[in-house]
Amino acid sequence: MDTVYSQYAWLIPVFPLIAFLIITALGRGARHAAVLIALTGSLLPFLLSLLVLMEQLGSGEKEYSERFTWLAIGDFHLAMGIEVTHLTALMLAVVTFISLLVNLYSASYMSKDERIAVYYGYVALFTFAMLGLVLSDNLLTMYIFWELVGVCSFLLVGFWYAKPAARAAAKKAFIVTRVGDVGLLLAILLLFWHMPDHTLDFANIHNVFADGQHSVIGAGMTTLIAILIFVGAMGKSGQFPLHVWLPDAMEGPTPISALIHAATMVAAGVFLVVRTFDIFMASPAAMEVVAYIGAFTAIFAASIALVQSDIKRILAYSTISQLGYMMLALGLGSISGGVFHLFTHAFFKALLFLGAGSVIHALHTQNIHEMGGVGARMKITTWTFGIGALALIGIPPFSGFWSKDAILTVALANDPLLFAVGVVTALLTALYMSRLFFLVFLGKPKGGGHVRESNRIMTIPLIVLAVFAAISGFVEMPWSGLDRLSRWLPETVPNHDGNELVMIISTAVGALGIYLGWLVYVKGSIARDTFSARLPWLMRLLERKYYMDEFFRYGVIVPLQYVGRTLQAVDDYIVDGVVRLVAAGTLWTGRGVTRSHNGQIQTYGLLTALGIIALLIAIVGRRFW
Repeated sequence: MDTVYSQYAWLIPVFPLIAFLIITALGRGARHAAVLIALTGSLLPFLLSLLVLMEQLGSGEKEYSERFTWLAIGDFHLAMGIEVTHLTALMLAVVTFISLLVNLYSASYMSKDERIAVYYGYVALFTFAMLGLVLSDNLLTMYIFWELVGVCSFLLVGFWYAKPAARAAAKKAFIVTRVGDVGLLLAILLLFWHMPDHTLDFANIHNVFADGQHSVIGAGMTTLIAILIFVGAMGKSGQFPLHVWLPDAMEGPTPISALIHAATMVAAGVFLVVRTFDIFMASPAAMEVVAYIGAFTAIFAASIALVQSDIKRILAYSTISQLGYMMLALGLGSISGGVFHLFTHAFFKALLFLGAGSVIHALHTQNIHEMGGVGARMKITTWTFGIGALALIGIPPFSGFWSKDAILTVALANDPLLFAVGVVTALLTALYMSRLFFLVFLGKPKGGGHVRESNRIMTIPLIVLAVFAAISGFVEMPWSGLDRLSRWLPETVPNHDGNELVMIISTAVGALGIYLGWLVYVKGSIARDTFSARLPWLMRLLERKYYMDEFFRYGVIVPLQYVGRTLQAVDDYIVDGVVRLVAAGTLWTGRGVTRSHNGQIQTYGLLTALGIIALLIAIVGRRFW
């Protein structure tokens, strides 16, 4: 089948770009017009993305690419363009779908904000950057959009810039992700230097590394390039230790939290690793780094989420943990496992954040200890949030069960230690999500008597996402003939059939976590302070997030400040001091010479006599020297 719609895929990022330009031109006063323009600018790319995805799903489908010469220097030509593959078609559909629902939800959630037009302009620009990143056919173009995504996240996280916490979170997100971006930039430079003909497009990278031609680059250099690419992915996808920006990003509007944490910015890191996966496969050492950092991030973030009291921060640490799962799958060589979990995670995490926004909008607090009894007054929010929580925990038949099972199956087949970490992480996930759900939606009401369900503009996206959170896992079933996604994506390792033992274990730990949560927070059979009373030091450690912020402050920031002040002092007192000394010496010399040339004969005679005396002393005194 010829590519009909894929030829127009370049229009997908153009629509939100046009929306951004129009909204910016109209200014802040165009509140209602901005909403309509933004919705149109997200609906059209979603419809076109669906057509592209259906075309790629069809029999005899063909991947499509188109490029043009961007820069020509002598015989060297740098091209840029778009590339539509199975992976990019899937990502386009997911990103545009989540963006559409977030735009719709925001029409009500942000309706009273005076800068709603600015908000929609930022969202449109952010969507354009993410879609451009997905469609890029080479690493250099991807890097440009990669940086634009970072700039837009800075604007959105710090949207309420009057709040000091929002300003600090925006700067923190920008600086921490820049650290990772330096690694990606170095990887691109090394690839440009070592690739044949200095090509950076993904097709040539695949040809060089997948076909064994990478031997001309060398094993050590291949490992270095792969790890540097992963450093870039660590920044965007919140992998340890570059995860610290992501929880603080909750200072932005809740719809933005859903957009960033579901399928856009944090997914960019996973997408980058998949796009350059041939480089990682050529380096077993790099694959181990990805797998073990992913596994550690998963259990590390899940343990912190156990004691958080801010509903959005709990979900933020949950996102970090699930991103660790995805990196674990990729590190074990399973593209389908990582992408499958990315696919399902987009739906249930967007649902959870928007559901949390619905609760926050009604109660005007983010502290789960100040909530309670929401289920009786906000039934749609409760049921949809519950579906998202069950999908995240991994209870069958919800989507998260199938994607998490795919990762655990691969882990069991390759590394029992990583499998154990994945299982413990699944138990912790069930514990912190049951704690959140029971405290917020059950128990006695703690909010005011005027709490009621959100309007339809906010609940319709919740219902739609709940449906996808429930059924999206069926695109990849762990049985022969039903593993559609792994056969459709460019899988690099043999796909493992469903392991009944893994299914039983993952379901059991999920159910155990829910049951323990029910005993503690509903029935009261286990005292809530049991853990903190017996292990207070561990409780403090988790509450302080393993002192990671303190580590960066006193282990990185303060030493760098001292280094900066020392260099400033060197510049002020040594470099500039020498310059000032030379200038002062020249000035005083000039003034002295000026005074000596005053036109008085007696002065000239005195200077002449002094010169003769000095000369005689020098001549006569030589015998004594």
